Amino acid sequence: MRIQVSAKGFDLTPSLAQFAEEKMMSLEKYLSRWDGDGGVIVRVEISKNTNHHNKGEVFYAEANMDLPKHVLRVEETAEDMHTAIDVLKDRMKNELLKLKDKLADH
Repeated sequence: MRIQVSAKGFDLTPSLAQFAEEKMMSLEKYLSRWDGDGGVIVRVEISKNTNHHNKGEVFYAEANMDLPKHVLRVEETAEDMHTAIDVLKDRMKNELLKLKDKLADH
């Protein structure tokens, strides 16, 4: 599994990139069906989304997972960047489990 982390609207720190990579790497155990040759690519984008908010900073995290014959996409916003990434990982896990169940039914 390859993970690409990018930031929009601010500078991506190495610690934040490492945090996002570690969270997404925890999904690797659900990808054994697709990740035989490292063909799974996860693109994570983190950005500040403050254009339409009156108070505080709202962070946006998005993950796109390219699987053979499938693409999973999840978005999440939160007031804390780490929280947005945590919830993003949990939602991506749920999407993977739904896809595995759907494919098992066939």
